[in-house]
Amino acid sequence: MELPGGPTQPEVMAVSLAKLGVRPGDTVADIGCGTGTVTKELANLAGPSGHVYAVDRRALAIACTKETCEGMATVETVEGEAMEFLSSSRKKIDCAFCGGSRDIAEIITRLDADGCRSIVVNAVLIETAVEAMHTMQSLGIFQEAVHLQISRSYELVERIMFKPINPIYIIHGGREC
Repeated sequence: MELPGGPTQPEVMAVSLAKLGVRPGDTVADIGCGTGTVTKELANLAGPSGHVYAVDRRALAIACTKETCEGMATVETVEGEAMEFLSSSRKKIDCAFCGGSRDIAEIITRLDADGCRSIVVNAVLIETAVEAMHTMQSLGIFQEAVHLQISRSYELVERIMFKPINPIYIIHGGREC
């Protein structure tokens, strides 16, 4: 199944998940789950005693995530707005990966208020990156921002060239434990 804007590149996912610091048994939210590739890795990191909420407002994204995570009992998909999900009755979220930009300041603020240990925002828009950093700074949880640019090799006239992929900003916030 194809979904615009996805999936998250493996190199981006590796850095993002390293910053997020998911532990076995954690309850994790993948907000803006898209294709579900990050959701699947979050579930693997949280292990059989963990739980992953995959949240997206787009029905197609939820369908993609269900397909990607088929058979993973610890993944629960939620179709709807992130703030509605965060206002619902659910398990306490230990870590949150945010792949979208809609309501990012409100989402970060709510996650922090609910005691979320670690938050990672992946942003392709400069405005989203700045908003996420400023929000985390105002809450006293900003850890760092990483600007990641990946280029992949490909063959061109019997030689090797690199083709850049759009850069991404990885913003990490949370409380040291």
